[in-house]
Amino acid sequence: MLRTPRGGAGPGAAAVDGGAMSIGTVLNVLRDEFPEVTISKIRFLESEGLVEPRRTPSGYRKFSTEDVERLGHVLRMQRDHYLPLKVIREHLDAMERGEAAVLPTVGRQRDGQAAAEPSDAPTAARIGRSELLAAAGIDERELQEWESYGLVVPLEDGVYDAEAVTVAALVSELGRFGIEPRHLRLMKAAADREAGLVDQVVAPLRRHRNPQTRAHAEARTKELAGLTARLHAALVGTALGVRLP
Repeated sequence: MLRTPRGGAGPGAAAVDGGAMSIGTVLNVLRDEFPEVTISKIRFLESEGLVEPRRTPSGYRKFSTEDVERLGHVLRMQRDHYLPLKVIREHLDAMERGEAAVLPTVGRQRDGQAAAEPSDAPTAARIGRSELLAAAGIDERELQEWESYGLVVPLEDGVYDAEAVTVAALVSELGRFGIEPRHLRLMKAAADREAGLVDQVVAPLRRHRNPQTRAHAEARTKELAGLTARLHAALVGTALGVRLP
C-alpha cells in the first residue's frame, strides 16, 4: 500500500496546497515500494497519459493523493504483469468508469507462448520481444538500432529483463529532443563503469560462506545502484547549472 506524506519535517513532508505534492515528494513516496523509480519515469508516464497532475501558474506539477495511487497501480502492473502502457491505461480508465475490468495476462512469457502459471518460488521477470516493442511503442528497426549500441540487450534465450522496458521508454523520450541512440553510447559506457564499481563492492558478499550474507548482496546492490544513480543525476545537474527536481 502506498504511503502518502504526513505532517512534520523530512523529505516526504513537502505536500502543499491542501495535500498536493511536488514531483520530488511523489518520488519519495513511490520509492518506498518502487526503489528504482525515477523522476524521468514519472514524467514519461505523464506524457503517455497515465496520470494528469494539475499545474500551477508557474508550470510546476502538483500531484493529488489519487494521482500517486494511480501511479502506484501503473508501476505495480508493469512490475508484476509487464503489460504495455496502452493496456494499463485502458484498464485503469475502465476501472474509473466503474466497469468490470479483468487484468489481461500479457507479461512473463515468450513470444507466442502462454504465460506460465505462478509458482511459490520467486522468478526473474522476463518480457518477450513483441511485448517490448508494444510497451515502448517502437518498431523492429528501432529496436535493432538500440541493440547495436548496447542500449537494450536481450538475454541468452532471446527475451529481455523488465528493466529493458524502462530503458526503451527513456531512449524513446530522449529521441523527442533530437538525442539519437548513437549519442547515448557515452551514457551506456558510464553506466557500465558504475555497475562495475558496485559489483566490485558487493562481490565479497556474493562469495561469502554464510547464505544470509550472500542473500544480503542483492539488497546491497540495489542500495548502491540507487545511490550511484542519484549521484550521477546530481553531477549532471551541477554540470549544467540547474537543480533537478
